[in-house]
Amino acid sequence: MRYQKKWRVTAALLAAALAASCVTGCSGGQENAETAGNTEAEGSKGTEGAGTAESGSSQSAETETRDSVVVVMGPTSEPEAGFDPAYGWGAGEHVHEPLIQSTLTVTTPDLKIGYDLAEDVQASEDGLTWQVKIRDDVRFTDGEPLTAEDVAFTYNTLKDTSSVNDFTMLKEAVAVDDTTVEFHMNRPYSIWPYTMAITGIVPEHAYGPDYGQKPIGSGRYILKQWDKGQQVIFEANPDYYGEAPRMKKVTVLFMEEDAAYAAALSGQVDLAYTSAAYSDQTMDGFSLFSCETVDNRGFNLPAVPAGETDENGVPIGNDFTSDVRVRRAINLAIDRQAMIDHVLNGHGTIAYSVCDKMPWYSKDSEAAFDPQEAERLLDEAGWKTGADGIREKDGKKAGFTMLYSAGDSVRQALSEDTANQLAAFGIHVTVEGVGWDTAYDRAQSEPLMWGWGAHTPMELYNIYHTRPGGKYAQYSPYSNGAVDAYMDEALACTDLEASYELWKKAQWDGGTGITQEGDLPWIWLVNIDHLYWVKDGLQVAEQKLHPHGHGWSIINNVDQWTWE
Repeated sequence: MRYQKKWRVTAALLAAALAASCVTGCSGGQENAETAGNTEAEGSKGTEGAGTAESGSSQSAETETRDSVVVVMGPTSEPEAGFDPAYGWGAGEHVHEPLIQSTLTVTTPDLKIGYDLAEDVQASEDGLTWQVKIRDDVRFTDGEPLTAEDVAFTYNTLKDTSSVNDFTMLKEAVAVDDTTVEFHMNRPYSIWPYTMAITGIVPEHAYGPDYGQKPIGSGRYILKQWDKGQQVIFEANPDYYGEAPRMKKVTVLFMEEDAAYAAALSGQVDLAYTSAAYSDQTMDGFSLFSCETVDNRGFNLPAVPAGETDENGVPIGNDFTSDVRVRRAINLAIDRQAMIDHVLNGHGTIAYSVCDKMPWYSKDSEAAFDPQEAERLLDEAGWKTGADGIREKDGKKAGFTMLYSAGDSVRQALSEDTANQLAAFGIHVTVEGVGWDTAYDRAQSEPLMWGWGAHTPMELYNIYHTRPGGKYAQYSPYSNGAVDAYMDEALACTDLEASYELWKKAQWDGGTGITQEGDLPWIWLVNIDHLYWVKDGLQVAEQKLHPHGHGWSIINNVDQWTWE
């Protein structure tokens, strides 16, 4: 994390802020009386600048609002299905802690496992049974005690209904007594504690079809109000079993990026997400806050020749990228730091893998920019520079189409920068924006700019492991039996931390793997910093490495935030 002081804005942006101020603070109606721009009756921090670009407020109001905060996230952060763990709350792309519900475990700042409801976690020698002892002093916000029955009910429900998390490894959850739950597994799954860290516990007695709209939990916060398409208001749970939250009220607004910037500019909010495109802007009373992430961007390189189709008739393979020397040359030909400087305005870190900085990351993934070696590898592979500067072999031109998600400006810019850099090596890359309805199929034969990154080794498994019953991995044609075996062994391991070494071996064991010296079926480019405008005086607690998704992760520890 880094703070960077900013201090001046343009007249045009000030005008935009005035407009945004009116939208959030002047639209009238009871639901907007609760928004960040119009909460004077409750002494909200959002009263600063409500309806005006001025930021002055009385000393008494300032004193009253030291335990509340107003945060802006993008519209896609609003959970469409509500705050139900069965439908993605606390999981999915935007992996985060569910705030409203408690979890059995948590991830620690070094991304290992700690306890929340759990007091002890034990796995059987065969890895097919996990026994968890839970606290006996926890109550839901309706006053009912939380017992092992609720834990078992939650997991059995999610096993059958979850549309986001994978629970195929779970056979059944059983409450042994009020404070002991056992998970009986279909197969060994050493990283089960990481699943437990993002699975919020729901009350069996109060769970139903509308639970996501009015959730009852036992976590740090209570969902006080949800105005769909606008905002969510959380209030501290007065009966929380842990340390009482310092922030008693958390208002989350959902806005597009330009509106979020304008809202911060007008002083209506305390923290607002932003991107590298806005990072060179400035405003009074705010600093730019940068969080390091494992929110990576990279592209697949189909590792088998063209000519096959999958079970659905989708073409598989690419003759140019199927040569491992070509894949290795591409990896060495990209100057990632230049990409960070040019595309991300410096707000990112070099990505060498899908799991940089995680406990299971292998440093063997690292490969420095080496244009001379890239040239040598292409020459060795038989691709010679033609009269037009593009390499040729057997009458074919060196190159491919780079796909990206249409409408994603960052992925587009990364794709275009990749094309520009590879052009210097005689590789012609055509950039094309596509919809996700066709992107998955086309990625079986053409590179696609992806976004990944999670607090679990399953990210490696899902990308590189051969599909069960299939011939290749899921997202791009690739298979290596030794890599599969290491990952299978890691999942079967009864010691979680010992399994980290097996995940590392899957990346490179000295003879084979998925790194530069191995098969290299994916090229990783950058980890994108998550950027926020933060009001002066707000002390955001130390952040864990953020996963993929610029959303809820920032407030995982909002209960620890303070005002100076």
